[in-house]
Amino acid sequence: MVNTRIIGILSGKGGVGKTTLALNLGAALTDFGKNVLIVDGNLTTPNLGIHAGIPLYPTSMHDVLKGNVDIYDVMHIMYNGLKIVPASINLNDLKGVDPDMLSTSFIDLAGKIDFLLIDGAPGLGSEALSIFKASHEVLGISTPELPALTDLLKSVRLAKDHQKEYVGSVVNMVTKKKYEPNREQIESFLEGVPILELVPHDHHVRHALSKRVPVIYHKPNAKSSLKIKSVAAQLAGKEYKIPWHKKIFNRI
Repeated sequence: MVNTRIIGILSGKGGVGKTTLALNLGAALTDFGKNVLIVDGNLTTPNLGIHAGIPLYPTSMHDVLKGNVDIYDVMHIMYNGLKIVPASINLNDLKGVDPDMLSTSFIDLAGKIDFLLIDGAPGLGSEALSIFKASHEVLGISTPELPALTDLLKSVRLAKDHQKEYVGSVVNMVTKKKYEPNREQIESFLEGVPILELVPHDHHVRHALSKRVPVIYHKPNAKSSLKIKSVAAQLAGKEYKIPWHKKIFNRI
């Protein structure tokens, strides 16, 4: 039996790249030999299925939460072995769904997979709180703007309030402009929680989304891909070094 790590990917603010990070982290962890499942915990405005190219999958996480199907019936297995449970994009499917049932839907998965990543809902409402309850660990993501960092700080504090291990933050869409705070300033603002990586703003991410594939497959050596693989390696306890020539030409 394996030790299943349930990690909620949260921010407190929408539009910072939670779904992109979740999908690419899951793909990278799978490539590192881990058995990975990603669940869309954003029940009102889900995007995981769209990013993965399965927006109209016949059953969804909503059906699981209603007790109509088992979570295994909803798993979509990608070509690399990554498993995905999408949520429904149909607003009518929200009827009768209780976000607090999220944690109970994972009971049968314990010990059978290595990583269960929950793509979090934006904000800090009932959906986000249900993800805090269902997760063992929390991974935060933000862009380097003050409003996004402020909302992430709220998530950091909520993780502590819920006695969840906060594994670190990913700062996304970094441009390194003079007006952006640097790593040390961000860590200080976030009360000392570690930053796992600064992921640069990268147009390849949008190109990958248009093709419905993870950017780590669309452009494996893109700046964003290398940084996300580094985050996955840290979570998996694997050694991963960005090639020296990529550090030079992809420096952010």
